[in-house]
Amino acid sequence: MKSGKNVTQLLQAWRGGDASALDQFTVIVYSNLRDMAGRFLRGEKSDHTLQATDLVHEAHERLIDTDIDWQDRAHFLAVAAQMMRRILVDHARTKRRIKRGGGNVKVTLDEALLVSDQPSADILALDEAITTLSGFDPRKAKVLELYFFGGLTYDETAALLEISPATVDRELRMAKAWVCQHVEGDKSP
Repeated sequence: MKSGKNVTQLLQAWRGGDASALDQFTVIVYSNLRDMAGRFLRGEKSDHTLQATDLVHEAHERLIDTDIDWQDRAHFLAVAAQMMRRILVDHARTKRRIKRGGGNVKVTLDEALLVSDQPSADILALDEAITTLSGFDPRKAKVLELYFFGGLTYDETAALLEISPATVDRELRMAKAWVCQHVEGDKSP
Protein backbone atom coordinates (compact mmCIF):
# COMPACT_ATOMS: atom_id res chain seq x y z
CA MET A 1 0.00 0.00 0.00
CA LYS A 2 1.18 3.52 -0.67
CA SER A 3 2.13 5.68 2.25
CA GLY A 4 -0.49 7.25 4.46
CA LYS A 5 0.63 10.65 3.20
CA ASN A 6 -0.29 9.77 -0.41
CA VAL A 7 -3.65 8.45 0.73
CA THR A 8 -4.28 11.60 2.74
CA GLN A 9 -3.37 13.75 -0.27
CA LEU A 10 -5.76 11.79 -2.47
CA LEU A 11 -8.54 12.16 0.11
CA GLN A 12 -7.96 15.91 0.23
CA ALA A 13 -7.90 16.15 -3.57
CA TRP A 14 -11.12 14.14 -3.78
CA ARG A 15 -12.70 16.40 -1.16
CA GLY A 16 -11.59 19.33 -3.33
CA GLY A 17 -13.53 17.94 -6.29
CA ASP A 18 -10.87 15.94 -8.15
CA ALA A 19 -12.79 12.89 -9.43
CA SER A 20 -9.59 11.18 -10.59
CA ALA A 21 -8.30 11.31 -7.00
CA LEU A 22 -11.30 9.22 -5.95
CA ASP A 23 -10.45 6.62 -8.57
CA GLN A 24 -6.81 6.47 -7.46
CA PHE A 25 -7.82 6.36 -3.81
CA THR A 26 -10.29 3.53 -4.45
CA VAL A 27 -7.59 1.42 -6.10
CA ILE A 28 -5.30 1.94 -3.10
CA VAL A 29 -7.82 1.17 -0.33
CA TYR A 30 -9.86 -1.50 -2.12
CA SER A 31 -7.79 -4.34 -0.65
CA ASN A 32 -8.21 -2.85 2.81
CA LEU A 33 -11.97 -2.73 2.31
CA ARG A 34 -11.99 -6.34 1.03
CA ASP A 35 -9.99 -7.47 4.05
CA MET A 36 -12.40 -5.63 6.33
CA ALA A 37 -15.41 -7.19 4.60
CA GLY A 38 -13.76 -10.60 4.84
CA ARG A 39 -13.37 -10.19 8.61
CA PHE A 40 -17.03 -9.25 8.89
CA LEU A 41 -18.19 -12.22 6.85
CA ARG A 42 -15.66 -14.84 7.92
CA GLY A 43 -18.07 -16.67 10.19
CA GLU A 44 -21.14 -16.41 8.02
CA LYS A 45 -23.00 -19.49 6.90
CA SER A 46 -22.12 -20.71 3.43
CA ASP A 47 -25.59 -19.78 2.18
CA HIS A 48 -25.31 -16.18 3.39
CA THR A 49 -26.71 -13.88 0.72
CA LEU A 50 -24.30 -11.00 1.24
CA GLN A 51 -20.82 -11.55 -0.21
CA ALA A 52 -17.66 -9.59 0.60
CA THR A 53 -17.68 -7.87 -2.78
CA ASP A 54 -21.30 -6.80 -2.28
CA LEU A 55 -20.46 -5.45 1.16
CA VAL A 56 -17.46 -3.50 -0.17
CA HIS A 57 -19.46 -2.03 -3.05
CA GLU A 58 -22.41 -1.05 -0.85
CA ALA A 59 -20.10 0.58 1.70
CA HIS A 60 -18.12 2.32 -1.05
CA GLU A 61 -21.29 3.75 -2.60
CA ARG A 62 -22.45 5.07 0.76
CA LEU A 63 -19.02 6.46 1.59
CA ILE A 64 -18.63 8.43 -1.63
CA ASP A 65 -22.09 9.92 -1.13
CA THR A 66 -21.22 11.26 2.34
CA ASP A 67 -20.09 14.79 3.04
CA ILE A 68 -17.21 14.04 5.40
CA ASP A 69 -14.04 16.05 5.80
CA TRP A 70 -11.68 13.07 5.48
CA GLN A 71 -8.58 13.38 7.65
CA ASP A 72 -6.49 10.40 6.53
CA ARG A 73 -6.55 6.68 5.68
CA ALA A 74 -7.30 5.67 9.28
CA HIS A 75 -10.27 8.03 9.43
CA PHE A 76 -11.62 6.67 6.15
CA LEU A 77 -11.25 3.06 7.33
CA ALA A 78 -12.91 3.89 10.66
CA VAL A 79 -15.93 5.33 8.88
CA ALA A 80 -15.91 2.38 6.45
CA ALA A 81 -15.98 -0.02 9.41
CA GLN A 82 -19.00 1.76 10.85
CA MET A 83 -20.68 1.71 7.47
CA MET A 84 -20.08 -2.03 6.97
CA ARG A 85 -21.33 -2.76 10.47
CA ARG A 86 -24.54 -0.83 9.73
CA ILE A 87 -25.00 -2.64 6.41
CA LEU A 88 -24.61 -6.05 8.07
CA VAL A 89 -26.94 -5.15 10.92
CA ASP A 90 -29.55 -3.87 8.45
CA HIS A 91 -29.13 -7.05 6.41
CA ALA A 92 -29.53 -9.21 9.53
CA ARG A 93 -32.62 -7.30 10.63
CA THR A 94 -34.14 -7.66 7.18
CA LYS A 95 -33.48 -11.41 7.16
CA ARG A 96 -34.93 -11.70 10.66
CA ARG A 97 -38.07 -9.85 9.60
CA ILE A 98 -38.38 -12.01 6.49
CA LYS A 99 -37.99 -15.20 8.48
CA ARG A 100 -40.10 -13.79 11.34
CA GLY A 101 -37.50 -14.11 14.01
CA GLY A 102 -35.41 -17.00 12.75
CA GLY A 103 -32.10 -17.41 11.01
CA ASN A 104 -30.02 -14.79 12.76
CA VAL A 105 -26.89 -13.88 10.83
CA LYS A 106 -23.71 -15.06 12.54
CA VAL A 107 -20.29 -13.46 12.51
CA THR A 108 -17.23 -15.15 13.95
CA LEU A 109 -15.21 -13.13 16.39
CA ASP A 110 -11.60 -14.19 16.37
CA GLU A 111 -9.85 -15.21 19.56
CA ALA A 112 -8.35 -11.74 19.80
CA LEU A 113 -11.81 -10.31 20.33
CA LEU A 114 -13.30 -12.87 22.66
CA VAL A 115 -11.48 -15.24 24.96
CA SER A 116 -14.30 -17.74 24.76
CA ASP A 117 -14.13 -21.35 23.63
CA GLN A 118 -17.07 -20.52 21.36
CA PRO A 119 -16.16 -17.29 19.57
CA SER A 120 -19.29 -17.10 17.43
CA ALA A 121 -21.78 -14.33 18.23
CA ASP A 122 -24.94 -13.11 16.59
CA ILE A 123 -24.26 -9.85 14.71
CA LEU A 124 -27.38 -8.27 16.17
CA ALA A 125 -26.35 -9.21 19.71
CA LEU A 126 -22.85 -7.91 19.02
CA ASP A 127 -24.24 -4.66 17.62
CA GLU A 128 -26.50 -4.28 20.64
CA ALA A 129 -23.58 -4.91 22.99
CA ILE A 130 -21.38 -2.33 21.26
CA THR A 131 -24.24 0.18 21.21
CA THR A 132 -24.89 -0.39 24.92
CA LEU A 133 -21.18 -0.05 25.69
CA SER A 134 -21.02 3.20 23.73
CA GLY A 135 -23.83 4.55 25.93
CA PHE A 136 -21.66 4.56 29.02
CA ASP A 137 -18.13 4.26 27.62
CA PRO A 138 -17.97 5.57 24.06
CA ARG A 139 -14.19 5.40 23.83
CA LYS A 140 -14.04 1.67 24.61
CA ALA A 141 -16.76 1.02 22.05
CA LYS A 142 -14.93 3.09 19.45
CA VAL A 143 -11.60 1.36 20.13
CA LEU A 144 -13.30 -2.03 19.72
CA GLU A 145 -15.02 -0.99 16.52
CA LEU A 146 -11.87 0.49 14.99
CA TYR A 147 -9.66 -2.44 15.89
CA PHE A 148 -11.98 -5.35 15.18
CA PHE A 149 -14.26 -4.06 12.47
CA GLY A 150 -11.97 -1.44 10.96
CA GLY A 151 -8.82 -3.53 11.11
CA LEU A 152 -6.83 -0.54 12.32
CA THR A 153 -3.62 -1.20 14.20
CA TYR A 154 -3.09 -0.05 17.77
CA ASP A 155 -1.00 2.86 16.48
CA GLU A 156 -3.62 3.91 13.90
CA THR A 157 -6.40 3.65 16.47
CA ALA A 158 -4.34 5.63 18.97
CA ALA A 159 -3.61 8.37 16.43
CA LEU A 160 -7.24 8.61 15.33
CA LEU A 161 -8.55 8.83 18.89
CA GLU A 162 -5.59 10.89 20.14
CA ILE A 163 -4.67 8.42 22.87
CA SER A 164 -1.60 6.27 23.46
CA PRO A 165 -1.22 2.73 22.06
CA ALA A 166 -1.04 1.51 25.68
CA THR A 167 -4.44 3.08 26.31
CA VAL A 168 -5.76 1.40 23.15
CA ASP A 169 -4.53 -1.94 24.49
CA ARG A 170 -6.12 -1.39 27.91
CA GLU A 171 -9.42 -0.11 26.48
CA LEU A 172 -9.58 -2.94 23.95
CA ARG A 173 -9.01 -5.65 26.56
CA MET A 174 -11.70 -4.19 28.80
CA ALA A 175 -14.14 -3.71 25.91
CA LYS A 176 -13.61 -7.29 24.69
CA ALA A 177 -14.28 -8.66 28.15
CA TRP A 178 -17.39 -6.54 28.60
CA VAL A 179 -18.82 -7.42 25.17
CA CYS A 180 -18.05 -11.11 25.66
CA GLN A 181 -19.85 -11.10 29.00
CA HIS A 182 -22.77 -9.12 27.58
CA VAL A 183 -23.20 -11.35 24.50
CA GLU A 184 -22.78 -14.59 26.42
CA GLY A 185 -25.08 -13.30 29.16
CA ASP A 186 -27.81 -12.75 26.57
CA LYS A 187 -27.61 -16.45 25.68
CA SER A 188 -28.05 -17.77 29.20
CA PRO A 189 -31.55 -18.86 30.24
